[in-house]
Amino acid sequence: MAKRPGGMRGVNPRAMNQMMKQMGIDTKEIENVEQVIIRTPDTDIIFDDASVTKVAAPGMLTYQIVGNPREVPRETPIPDEDVTLVAEQTGKTPDEAMAALKETGGDLAEAIMKLGS
Repeated sequence: MAKRPGGMRGVNPRAMNQMMKQMGIDTKEIENVEQVIIRTPDTDIIFDDASVTKVAAPGMLTYQIVGNPREVPRETPIPDEDVTLVAEQTGKTPDEAMAALKETGGDLAEAIMKLGS
């Protein structure tokens, strides 16, 4: 006998949907989802080809995401003006200035001090 996912052995999915409807809970599969991204200050959690279900209950709306996530560290965008300023102040190349700014999380003063020593 095959086991049903989610530990719901012996529960008929149709009966479960009927019970949920009686409680005012409505579920709807969102079609053709290409990607879901959850952004945190340090990381993007990316679900490619995720299965997403919208669950509406009285006073609450939630989304259920099923898939294989991958975590990607977020990079701080470095404005071109900051790169130019650091390069001019230190006499270094724009590539060296960019590397120092990335290493210091975009902190101008710290990048200048780092390249000046």
